[in-house]
This record gives sequence, C-alpha cells and structure tokens, in this order.
Amino acid sequence: MNIVRKDIDQSNVVLTLQVAKADYSEKVDKTLREYRKKANIPGFRPGMVPVGLLKKMYGKAVMAEEINKLVSDELYKYIHENNINMLGEPLPNEEQKMIDFSNEDDDLEFIFDLGIAPEFEVELSKKDKVKFYEIAVSDEMIDNQVKSYTSRFGKYIQEEVVEEKDMVKGEILELEDGKVKEDGRKLSDAVLTPAYMKDEAQKAAFVGTAKGAVVVFNPAKAFENETEVSSLLKISKEEAKEITSDFQFTIDGITRYYEAEVNQELFDKVYGEGIVNNEEEFRAKVKENIKDSLLGDSEYKFGQDARDMLIAKYESLVFPDVFLKRWVLETNKNITPETLEEDYPKMIADLKWQLIKDKVAKANDVKIENADIEDYAQKITRAQFAQYGMVGMDDELIANYAKDMLKKEDTVKNIIEKVAENKVLEIVKSAVKLDTKEISIEDFNKMFEN
Repeated sequence: MNIVRKDIDQSNVVLTLQVAKADYSEKVDKTLREYRKKANIPGFRPGMVPVGLLKKMYGKAVMAEEINKLVSDELYKYIHENNINMLGEPLPNEEQKMIDFSNEDDDLEFIFDLGIAPEFEVELSKKDKVKFYEIAVSDEMIDNQVKSYTSRFGKYIQEEVVEEKDMVKGEILELEDGKVKEDGRKLSDAVLTPAYMKDEAQKAAFVGTAKGAVVVFNPAKAFENETEVSSLLKISKEEAKEITSDFQFTIDGITRYYEAEVNQELFDKVYGEGIVNNEEEFRAKVKENIKDSLLGDSEYKFGQDARDMLIAKYESLVFPDVFLKRWVLETNKNITPETLEEDYPKMIADLKWQLIKDKVAKANDVKIENADIEDYAQKITRAQFAQYGMVGMDDELIANYAKDMLKKEDTVKNIIEKVAENKVLEIVKSAVKLDTKEISIEDFNKMFEN
C-alpha cells in the first residue's frame, strides 16, 4: 500500500491511500477458506463447498470488509508513526469516489481529510499575571458555623409546659357539638408543633398549656393547607379537604430541643477529645476550617482566570475551522449548522485550553498515580460531609466512602481529568505572578453573578 500526504496548509492535510490487489487478496482468500469450514449450504457436505461458489456468494462483502479494515489500520498506523497531532477523527474527502468492490482487479484509492492541531509551546513567566482572591473569614461566618454546631449537637428534653417550638404528642379526638363524636376520627399518637400553625388563636390555645391538659382546636383553621392536616390526622389530602370540625387534643408529652452549650463537651463532639480546650481555640479552629473550605472556591476562581489568561495569550493559534465544523456536524446528529455557528467560539476556547493543558503537562512530565486519585476522592468525601457540618470524621470512614465512589468508572475518569487539571494549574500558579487580593465572601460571590 502506498500513502501520499498532501499538506493543504498548516491546519489541513489530505492522505491518499492507494490499495492494490496484492494488499488484500491473501486476506480475502483466507477469510473465504474460513467461511468454507463453517458454511452450511444445501447439496454440499460441511467443509466441501467450492471456494468459487463462496466467492460468488460472499466475495464482495468479504472484500469490502477486509479492505476497510486494512485501510483503517494503515491510516492510523501512518498517523501514529508520523506523529501527526490531529484534531477529531479523519474524514473521507468530499471528492472521494464510490468504491466498486465487485472489480478486484482495479487499484483502489481512499482519500481522507485530517485536521491538524497548531504547533506551539506554552511559555510561562512572572510577566504573566493572574489574580488570586483570598476570601476573608468574618466573625459572622464564624458565629453562623458555631450556631450550626450548637444546633446539630443539641438534645431533646421532656418538659411540663408547652412553648411555641415544642413538639407536642397526645391523643386527638374529633368533636361534634362540643362532645366527642361517637364515630369520629381518633388518633392516639398525634404529633404537632404550635409554631407551624398559621392562626394565632389556635396557636395560643396550646402555648402555656401543661402536660395532661385537654386543648380544643380546629385543624382546618390552625394549618395552612390540607397537606398539614392530612399529616396530623394521618389521612389522605382528599379527606383532609373535608375536615371542618373541632378536635380535642390530650397532651401526653412535650419535647423541647435545646441547643448545645459552647463548652468542652461540644468541642470534643466536633473535633475529637482534647483537640480544642477553650472557646478561643474553638473559634480559631472553626475559622481555620472555614478558610480551608473557602480555599477551594479561591482555587476555582484562579483556575478560571488562569484559563482565560492563557487562552488570550495564545489567541493567534490557527485551527482547521472548516474541517472541525464538518467533523462536529457528522459526529453529532443533534447539532444543527445554526447552533454550531453560535457555539463554535466556545468550542474553540475549550479546545485551546485542552491543548494548553496537554502542553504544560507534557513539558513538566505530569503523571497521575493511584494515590492521587484516592486522595482526591477522599477530599471530595470530606467536603460532602463538611456540607452537613460533619468535620473531623474518622480517616478510615472517609477512605471507605471514597473507595465506594471509585467503583464507578465515570467517576474515576472525571477524577483523573480533574487531578490532571489541578496539577497543571499548580504549575501555572508557581510560574506566573499572583496578584493576591483579600475579598469578602459577598464581593467574591458577586463575580459569579450574570
């Protein structure tokens, strides 16, 4: 087989593969002989079907299959051996003639278009400037986090007199004309909280009432909608719509939630025994945790700004636009020419960023080890727990959660891509000049508003 390369310009190459009969005839004959061993044709014993008959029946299909496989193998072998950094995949040239596989005496010609990635090197120096925003941790943020911990580690205590936010348990009976209705609704384990009642009069009927008291109220007036009534009486929403009568509620229990005090017991529950020994240390530790969690946001913003800086720096890179648009349309049936034109600038920006990352990674011999993947999975796991105020979690517990996460192939792939990008960004950060600026969380968030 002969392969001819024609460089149209720096971004487009045409490869012509010239295929002679000698390139494929032996493989076609071999495949037909394999067919002969398995062919089951009436009138012939297994393995005794004449090759000529098989060739007449299957020759054209076998020839097409073997030639297409040969062309594909040789095409990619040539691309690999010649270090052609192509974009997308080879596409048949638009002037490619129809191939007649019925005439095996003719030489065949396959023409492919290739889009070529631009040649460039990424040069980083202190002349390149990128902002890095350090988010200030305010006293309010610390207070809110402390409040979150005192709420989370509080406890329920049984009380004797109802307050608005208490959970009140008891027996509920439907009334008629001020008396218990004989066949009315009855529930022995009803639960309500006066704070959720929309009607102040109904709420006042409970607040200040002692355990053992009987309260008469109207659920339809007390609550905002039938959903809450159905939940209280344990009936359907349709049934709840029909409820208009009064009910009596015999209070059997009053449960009140008390937030935890800011003391050694709380310190130990949040961070482990003996890690924090007083409120000053506790607030300092909370501030440190908040700062650590906000660092991820700062790094994310830095990644965006570094990306924008580098894309702008290599704005002059030339891409095979016509080829790429054609490739996108042929490989993505849901994309129209109109949407492609609209989205193409963003696609090129993403492609440029990918090429830049690859260049930086290759120049700095970036490698992704299993330990990197596991560490990042654990980092994600800790962040997920932290969202619910669960810090200082046991390392073994975190590791087990992370292992479960890594059982998903797509998750592993995404983590590898993210770890690689993070390593590239660390290289960029160490090479450029950081324009560090402290900023409030409010002003930082405004930068992401559209």
